[in-house]
Amino acid sequence: MAAVAFNQLDKTTHDEYACTFAALILHDEGIEITADKIKKVVEASGNKVDGYWPGLFAKALAGRNVGELLSAGAPAGGAPAGGAPAGGAAPTKGSEFLG
Repeated sequence: MAAVAFNQLDKTTHDEYACTFAALILHDEGIEITADKIKKVVEASGNKVDGYWPGLFAKALAGRNVGELLSAGAPAGGAPAGGAPAGGAAPTKGSEFLG
């Protein structure tokens, strides 16, 4: 698969990746993953997503141990792992703008 710049992805893929990266940043910072916080991280990275995405991700991750999800790996038959696209959420401390 050829590398594609983050801002060149189709809208759906862009929004999914932006919310995924935001949720990972929150997890790495030990901050609860909520729709509002995902939205704040996405906006702080200079990205915009359709309004339903942050809530969708927050609900999907509610009550889940993100660390276990990451360490479990992909289920059999899952999509092959790929490199993260360039750009996207800036590597920043989530707590800086989440108060």
